[in-house]
Amino acid sequence: MHSDHPEIHHHKNKHLAERFEGLLGALMVVAIVLLAIGMAYGIMTADSTPSWMR
Repeated sequence: MHSDHPEIHHHKNKHLAERFEGLLGALMVVAIVLLAIGMAYGIMTADSTPSWMR
């Protein structure tokens, strides 16, 4: 069956939720790395004796 109008398949734009879902894994990895760096910095710069025990 032949028609005068060729079929054109447009690429549908992804919804914002689908884009966020794709980035969620990377965002979680970045958050974990930042928290680990902050924890390591806090451990290295903190005194071993809490201030309330002095």
